[in-house]
Amino acid sequence: MPILEVTGIQKSFEGTQVLTDIHFSLEKGQVLSLIGSSGSGKTTLLRCLNFLEQPDNGIIRVNGETLFDAKDPSTQKAEEIRRKRLHFGLVFQSFNLFPQYTAKENVMLAKKLLMQEQPNFKARKKEIFKEIEAEAVSLLTQMGLKDRMDNYPHQLSGGQCQRVAIARALALKPDILCFDEPTSALDPELTGEVLKVIKRLAEQNTTMIIVTHEMAFARDVSDQVIFMDEGRILEQGTPKQVFGNPKEERTRQFLNRFTEG
Repeated sequence: MPILEVTGIQKSFEGTQVLTDIHFSLEKGQVLSLIGSSGSGKTTLLRCLNFLEQPDNGIIRVNGETLFDAKDPSTQKAEEIRRKRLHFGLVFQSFNLFPQYTAKENVMLAKKLLMQEQPNFKARKKEIFKEIEAEAVSLLTQMGLKDRMDNYPHQLSGGQCQRVAIARALALKPDILCFDEPTSALDPELTGEVLKVIKRLAEQNTTMIIVTHEMAFARDVSDQVIFMDEGRILEQGTPKQVFGNPKEERTRQFLNRFTEG
C-alpha cells in the first residue's frame, strides 16, 4: 500500500485554475521531485498536501487513511486540520525560523506545544521537556550543527538556518517530509551543504517530496519525477525516463533550457 495517494486534486483561486486533476502515489522511503516552470502549480500542490490550502476537489490518503475528501465534510473540520498536518513536515524556502529563539529552541518549540495537550503532561512536564531537548540535540548534531545549537538565527548562515528548519520539521516525526525549493534563497556554496543533508536523508529512506529547480539534484536523488505545466502533471516517471527520454515536447523544452543554462 502506498504511503501517499493523491486522487483528482483540483484548486483554483478567484476563478483561475491552478491545479487540474492531479493524480499520483508515493511508496514509503521514496523521493519524489516536482519540477516545472515557476507558476506551474508545484508549490500550491505542496500547500494542499500540508493543508495550508484546501483543495476544491479530490482525495488525499496517507497510510490508507483518508485525510481529505472534497465530497466528505467530516474530513474538512477545522479542529482536524492540525492533526492532519502532523503527517507532513514542510521546509520552506525562506526558513521561517523564530528570531527570538536559538536553533535548539526553534527545533523544540512545536513538539513542546504539542505535548502540552497530552493528558499526563503536568505530571511529566520536566521529563517530557528533557526528552524533547535530547531529540533536538540529536537532530541538530545529524545536521552538522552540534556547535551551533545555542546560536540565534541572525548568527547563522543561510545554509545553517535551512538545516535548522529541516531538523525542526523532522522533530515531529512526519510520515512525509516536504521541501519547497529549499535552496532558492541560498548562494551556490550554501546550496551544496543543504543538498548534501537532503541526499543523506534519502539514503536513510526518508519519504520526501521536493519542489526544486536543481535538475541535476532531482535526477540523482529521486525515485520519481513529476513535471508540471500550467497546473497539470504533464509527465511522470523515473529520473531516467523523465530526464533521459521525455515523451512530451514541453518537457524537452523545459529540460533543454536548464541544460543550456
